[in-house]
Amino acid sequence: TLKSKDANGKKLGFISQEIGREINTMGAKANDAHIQQLVVGMKEELEKIKEQLLNVL
Repeated sequence: TLKSKDANGKKLGFISQEIGREINTMGAKANDAHIQQLVVGMKEELEKIKEQLLNVL
């Protein structure tokens, strides 16, 4: 599995990008302040995940 490490990292990068798009869509459609706060929290957590992915790539 060491040979496929780069491919796995790229897949995870793609998945995190798609998650970010979904979070942005939720934020754009949210009319409730509480939901918007949750979206901000999700964006913060996703940034942490992306930082960890940089260690994999």
